[in-house]
Amino acid sequence: MDVRSRPARPAVRGPPSGERADLTGSTATDVGGGGHHGTVTAATVVSTPVAPARARPDRLSRAQARRVALAAQGLHRARTGGSGPGLRQVTAVVRRLGLLQIDSVNVLARAHLMPAFSRLGPYDVGLLDRLSSRTPRRLVEAWAHEASFVPVETWPLLAWRRRAVRDHAWGSIASAAERHPAELAAVRAILAERGPVTSAQVHALLAEGGAGGRPATDEWGWNWSAAKRVLEHLFFTGEVVSAGRSAQFERRYDLPERVLPRSVLDAPPVTDAEAIRGLVEVGARAHGVATLRDLRDYFRLRRGVTNALVPAAVRELVEDGVLVPVEVEGLRGPWYLHRDAALPRRADGAALLSPFDPLVFERTRLEELFGTTYRIEIYVPAARRVHGYYVLPFLEGEHITARVDLKADRRAAGGGVLRVQSAHGEPAAPGDRGATAHRLAAELRAMAGWLGLADVVVAPAGTSLPSLRGRWAVADAGAPRWRRDVRHGRDDRFSQGRTRADVPGAGPRMAEGVTKGAAICRVRDMT
Repeated sequence: MDVRSRPARPAVRGPPSGERADLTGSTATDVGGGGHHGTVTAATVVSTPVAPARARPDRLSRAQARRVALAAQGLHRARTGGSGPGLRQVTAVVRRLGLLQIDSVNVLARAHLMPAFSRLGPYDVGLLDRLSSRTPRRLVEAWAHEASFVPVETWPLLAWRRRAVRDHAWGSIASAAERHPAELAAVRAILAERGPVTSAQVHALLAEGGAGGRPATDEWGWNWSAAKRVLEHLFFTGEVVSAGRSAQFERRYDLPERVLPRSVLDAPPVTDAEAIRGLVEVGARAHGVATLRDLRDYFRLRRGVTNALVPAAVRELVEDGVLVPVEVEGLRGPWYLHRDAALPRRADGAALLSPFDPLVFERTRLEELFGTTYRIEIYVPAARRVHGYYVLPFLEGEHITARVDLKADRRAAGGGVLRVQSAHGEPAAPGDRGATAHRLAAELRAMAGWLGLADVVVAPAGTSLPSLRGRWAVADAGAPRWRRDVRHGRDDRFSQGRTRADVPGAGPRMAEGVTKGAAICRVRDMT
């Protein structure tokens, strides 16, 4: 039977993306355009339309595959200036990527805040807080690619994992209900009566009643109480959800009916097969072109029922014309091209990428497409690190041309410092290192301004890009300067031109950030 004449297969569609494009490189909507936000959700079983026949490549060069991947991630274009991205643009980035990984490391900025900066430039992080902690919520926390924010439409697609807690949660969390029945009953009562609450608040309430102690240290050396284990068990299974984060970035637990939109709560059940197909398609769209390994990795579809369901989902998506098998020059396959993937003629963007950015999730993929061997060295002893503690690859055009070890020193005198602990050019990267240093300096200035830091300081040692050293003024001194707590994702709600009196509760240092503005961002040589 011809694929185009095959009846549409019922499937679960993921959240709408911010861009639909074809392989001519033309696009209907820019990454900042927001995509559509209609009433169709990923929990609604719909027919996947079969795309009209059009010429498609059956082979891509490695450079073409790179550009397809960058376009899918919204990293192929230079960022535009203007008054700053708004809610629509930030929402479009999240929908394009499908998820934002959450991580506790806070040496620079919270991991989930960085991908939008890489794609949009300086933006108000309070927008992400608004999407995840205010009604109507557009983002919700879930176990996706590790702990992540996902569009609320994706929540039903993860029900199979919530049901399979014993296959997917780590030991003490999977067994918490059986091991701590008294705490389980007490925590449920507290959440019903007092939610949203943090784990510290729950622990304190249980301790008052004599049931909250029993600290345990057998999981990774963490001192987790029975209450915390029970909470994490309930969160993993979906009996409770996150209503947002506190100022200390603690999860605020509450019941789903008080957090999730009615359309999600009332959505019909999704079978495991439908859910896995939906997640695979979200990952395929975010990748542009991907291997089976890449598609498994995006939502960690590597065990339990996914072992059989992922290959089956890929076969169905190929049969329905959603994925097109292709070869990528010099790389083992098969590779699968999403039918909406764009192939730009060139990529001319520049961005610093968090260690938890979706473009670098899968290290083998990064090495195959970009020729970059990248490892997170956070847990490597300092003496054995090659590039540093918190190292960000620098994307320039379609290549990774450098990497920098960054630290936001918020306590430094004079308004804080973005410290470049080391900077290394990639040995095999094409182009001129002087030009790379110039573009990298611009990104460091932009990041320092976004973080509310006054200076960028480049260490004298540990750099193969000595031309980074120097002093530059911020290009656009008139741009709004949002001083925010990027450590926690909180918006302190004031911008350039507002005074301390305009901001209730603003301290002296916060006020300094307002009056100082963005006129100069100094880049100093430490020698």
